[in-house]
Amino acid sequence: MFHQQKLYDGVYQIWYTLFFASQNKETKSSAHQRVRILLRKTRRIMNLLDIIGPVMVGPSSSHTAGAVKIGRVCHKLLAEKVVRADIYFHGSFLATGKGHGTDKAVVAGLLGMQVDDPAIPHSFEIAEREGLQFTLSGIDLGDVHPNSVKLELTGESGRTLEVIAASIGGGRIEICEIDGLTANFSGDYPTLIVHNIDQPGHVTEVTSMLAHKSVNIATMQLYRASRGGNAVMVIECDQEIPADALKWLERMEGILKVTYLSLL
Repeated sequence: MFHQQKLYDGVYQIWYTLFFASQNKETKSSAHQRVRILLRKTRRIMNLLDIIGPVMVGPSSSHTAGAVKIGRVCHKLLAEKVVRADIYFHGSFLATGKGHGTDKAVVAGLLGMQVDDPAIPHSFEIAEREGLQFTLSGIDLGDVHPNSVKLELTGESGRTLEVIAASIGGGRIEICEIDGLTANFSGDYPTLIVHNIDQPGHVTEVTSMLAHKSVNIATMQLYRASRGGNAVMVIECDQEIPADALKWLERMEGILKVTYLSLL
């Protein structure tokens, strides 16, 4: 945070110096010299910020740490042991993923490993021991982030989940789609995804339930395929949602599917 504030201060000082110089012609030469000094300082701070990333098993925060997190979040979204995973790599994930261990990283995440787990390079062998069958393929997902992957998962109860996700740098990820519907969230908060019929009252009922359970909403996004068709609510929360509240949601009329990402 200290270096981030220093970066903001440096950018502001550059802007202020240029603005002052534009109003005072006699100071232009000295102002330009000061800007050159500020730029050098700001670049040093920016370079420091660029190299700070998550504590992880390498070699890449995008192709390894981000891939582990994608697998781990998908495992939590399925909310049970993964017994089969069909994994499709897109773009640079496909081009360089094998050399960077992206394939092993995603499988490690599906097994529940953290990004700093030393067992990540051995995830294939561990998956075989734990009964996780998986396939690895390439795919063209179109106009999406180059570090994207599609996962088709099956849990031990037969529950299925389809996810498209992207590793966006520095170990950060974005869950882009769930079961074919848009769902943009980071995986950094307890997240509720509700698939429902687009009818009046559903949003009110869901948000009222969260308020009743003293769960504060951090962000909320609404999407629908068409008016009166399938819709989705993506709600990132500051607290975990109690299990009884999730069961209540699943029983509501017009609710098609409830998916929950717990960080516990």
